[in-house]
Amino acid sequence: MIRSIGVLTSGGDSPGMNAAVRAVTRTAIANGISVMAIKKGYRGLIDGETEEYNARSVSNIIDRGGTVLYTDRCKEFMTPAGMQKALDTCECKEIDGIVAIGGDGTFRGAQDLCNNNIPTIGVPATIDNDITASDYTIGFDTAVNTVVWAVDRFRDMCESHARCSVVEVMGREAGHIALQAGIALGAVGIAITEIPFDEAECLGRMAKARKENKRGFVVLVSEGLEGYGEELEKKIEAIGIKTRFARLAHMQRGGTPTPKDRLVASMMGNRAVELLIAGKKDLVVCLRGNKIEDVGIKYALGLDERYKGKMDDAKFAKLSGSDQKSMTEFIEAKKAEMLRLYEMAKTISV
Repeated sequence: MIRSIGVLTSGGDSPGMNAAVRAVTRTAIANGISVMAIKKGYRGLIDGETEEYNARSVSNIIDRGGTVLYTDRCKEFMTPAGMQKALDTCECKEIDGIVAIGGDGTFRGAQDLCNNNIPTIGVPATIDNDITASDYTIGFDTAVNTVVWAVDRFRDMCESHARCSVVEVMGREAGHIALQAGIALGAVGIAITEIPFDEAECLGRMAKARKENKRGFVVLVSEGLEGYGEELEKKIEAIGIKTRFARLAHMQRGGTPTPKDRLVASMMGNRAVELLIAGKKDLVVCLRGNKIEDVGIKYALGLDERYKGKMDDAKFAKLSGSDQKSMTEFIEAKKAEMLRLYEMAKTISV
């Protein structure tokens, strides 16, 4: 029986985390379960930084960016000694289960807790939208909106001065922010890690468009292509178009979450508590299509590794036949959809 649930946010912060914390807290309390807020992620679990929440503790946080629980990246949690301290905190504070909100590193920690008899459910929150098992992660929509808001202002300058802005956006291992924001901005070029960027083709389209009297251009580059934005700035200058490079950096993590992020976060937080009440553990809550579903943390982490090229064929061959089949089909579909959007972006860019 679950009598008390701990909730924490870990890894990079993302808009909408607070909405998830609110949903976890109020769903638990509505079911007669107490809530222990764990501050500073797994670091707080080790150090015992907790606070019992009631329904009023989460009033007026649904519209706040960042995370009221704060966050940290805790290497000590990965050690046997660190894990034992975390388990001691769970025993001392009478925490029967945990909802861990964050990315893949957060889910690895959640899996470790499950392996030590602390039922844990993961909720995906990262602006990069790079938890492969879920079509959507909390914070992504807000980040895309932030990029569009910022680059729209560059566009005004580009049009006035007949220039190009090359803008680097976040997404170290995933180009979703660059791709979706690029389409929304009408970017002439989008360079991401997943799909080879045809530089000559892009420069050719830009030169042709300039001859046709197009004044302003925008190119988005994912941060995973480290240093490429500055290189591209010089190459665009070389074809006669004045160009400036800008890096939006961590401003993309901040700001008021959009209605979509508040809604999805609320749905995921609510579902996570329902799973713990039902006696479930070792799961990640996912949005697939328009439906909230859950998959095993081990499967989710494996799918993520395979999609990102971190799982070699030898390790993949050790998985069950059904997992190999489902992962392959899922990854092929995801890559095909990204390629479709990428090609569409080029078609309608100039």
